[in-house]
Amino acid sequence: MSDDYRSIARERMKGFCRVCPVCDGRACSGEVPGMGGLTTGASFRNNVSALANVTLNMTVLHDVKSPDTSTKVLGMELKVPALAAPIGGVSFNMTKEDVSEDAYIDAVLGGCAQAGSVGCTGDGVPPFIIDAATKALKTHKGIPFIKPWEGKELYEKLDRVMDCNPLAVGMDVDAAGLVTLRKMGRPVTPMSTAELRQVIAYVHKKGQKFIVKGIMTPQDAEKSVAAGADGIVVSNHGGRILDHCPGTAVVLPRIAAAVRGRLAVFVDGGVRTGVDVLKMLALGADAVLIGRPVCVAAIGGLTEGVSAYFTTITQQLSQAMLLTGCSSIDNISPEIVYCA
Repeated sequence: MSDDYRSIARERMKGFCRVCPVCDGRACSGEVPGMGGLTTGASFRNNVSALANVTLNMTVLHDVKSPDTSTKVLGMELKVPALAAPIGGVSFNMTKEDVSEDAYIDAVLGGCAQAGSVGCTGDGVPPFIIDAATKALKTHKGIPFIKPWEGKELYEKLDRVMDCNPLAVGMDVDAAGLVTLRKMGRPVTPMSTAELRQVIAYVHKKGQKFIVKGIMTPQDAEKSVAAGADGIVVSNHGGRILDHCPGTAVVLPRIAAAVRGRLAVFVDGGVRTGVDVLKMLALGADAVLIGRPVCVAAIGGLTEGVSAYFTTITQQLSQAMLLTGCSSIDNISPEIVYCA
């Protein structure tokens, strides 16, 4: 993403995000709603520091000349194993008037499509969030994530997004306890495995795949398998629901070891560059989701900003693969991670 987009985003996101040179959660601690992490912001910072603490074994004595960054996950053909995370609520999380929810989510999905990636859409209390998502999903392929609402609202929203023929359907079960929902008088609670199994069966009956977002332990990953999920997202909701969680890069290896091969393993949290993407893949992920940097790209540059950001991610990943001897995504392994 060009510096011009970042400068524009900095002006448009005043009071919500400072568009820091390093997006590490230090300047926005406790700013929820907004772009920060909950309370002390430790979970947000832990995501970034955990990933930064992973170092790589550089090697240039090999036959790799032109790494292939493309992959296939849950039937999706991707030029790069990086997707836009499901984030909505422009008016209370990002900017007041400069970019509408419709323009924002259309930019996310459209920009991802231009770069050979996939965008996800979010959900929330105000109807304009799901309205914008369904409009964009009718134009662009994407993955909608619905919150674990109680009662008929959950199935009504699932039906709305499935009518758009998405690539898959997700649920951010990690929305349980989300401050923004509580402030709007609509808190959501954790789900039992039996409840999750019922939802997944409903989605599968409609011919859609299902992704569970908010997994931070091998035990919850196993529960997702038992409930019939097709994929999980290792995530602590960007550090926005529980303070003092470990970074996702710390918990990912054990989770991936427990369930990889039985469902797709996605991860988010602190991913900023193509090198970060490589690290997460080496730790066991099939693909990553990127949140806040995509918001900045969309607010500052709309479709072109998002496309440019993912193009940069692809170039950075290719270079990092070249310097670690990885010819393809399938060749990335834990062996490229440095261990003292």
